[in-house]
Amino acid sequence: MTVTNFEHLETDNINVWFGQRHVLKDVSLVFPNNEVTALIGPSGCGKSTFIRTLNRMHELIPSAGLGGRVLLDGQDIYAEGVDPVDVRLKIGMVFQKPNPFPTMSIKENVISGLKLSGRKLTNAEELIETSLRRASMWNEVKDRLDDAALSLSGGQQQRLCIARGLAMSPDVMLMDEPCSALDPGSTRRIEETILELKENMTIVIVTHNMQQAQRVADRTAFFLAEEGEPGRVVEFGTTEQVFRNPVDNRTNDYVNGHFG
Repeated sequence: MTVTNFEHLETDNINVWFGQRHVLKDVSLVFPNNEVTALIGPSGCGKSTFIRTLNRMHELIPSAGLGGRVLLDGQDIYAEGVDPVDVRLKIGMVFQKPNPFPTMSIKENVISGLKLSGRKLTNAEELIETSLRRASMWNEVKDRLDDAALSLSGGQQQRLCIARGLAMSPDVMLMDEPCSALDPGSTRRIEETILELKENMTIVIVTHNMQQAQRVADRTAFFLAEEGEPGRVVEFGTTEQVFRNPVDNRTNDYVNGHFG
C-alpha cells in the first residue's frame, strides 16, 4: 500500500517499550499541515523516541515495541502492507548531528536519498538547485557543488541534510534537535529555513531551546517523565498558550526554567 494524499499527521495513544521498559505512554497529538510543532521537555522524557515513531525509525531498534497508531492522512503507517521505505519518503528526518555522506560531493549528497531508494531521477541538476535553494544554501555552494560535503561548515552540513531530505519531496519533515551542535548564526539560518519550509509541509521539531520553540513553533507539546514512570504529554496547545498561560503547573515551572 502506498501512503498518499497528505492532509495531516496524528498519533493515537502511542505507547513505546524497550524490552520490558515502558518509556512512552498514551501520546495522542495532531500535527496540522503548514505548521511547526515543537516537542519540549527534560532529557529522558521520550521526545526523541516519540519523533522516531512518526516515520518508523523506532522499529529499527531490535528491542523496541509499539502500541497505538500513527496516521498519515488517516492511514496507519504501521498497518500490515505499508512499506516503511515509502513512509520515510513521505516523512523525512533531520538528526541532531549533521550526517552527510562523507565520500560524496555536495551535489551527490542532495540526490543520494533518491538513488538509494531506487526512485527514478530526472533532471538532476534542476532538483539539486531547487533543493539547495529551499534549504537556503544555494548561493553559498553553487560554485562548489563538486566539493566534498565535509568541506562545509557544521551549519552548512545540517542544511545540506535538509536539502537531501527535501529532494525526496516529503510531506512532513521531522527534526530532532537540529541546531543543538550549531553556533547562533547557523541556528538562525536553520530557523529561517524552517519558517520558509512550513508553507509547503508539516514540521515537527524536538528542541531543548525554549526561545527557539517560541520563535519557530505554532504549537508546542510538553513531555515529562515522572520518576519511575513512562514519558507522557503533560500539555499541548498553541505555543503562545503553553508559554504564556500554561494550564499545568509543571509546564509553567519547566518553561520558566525552574527545572530541566
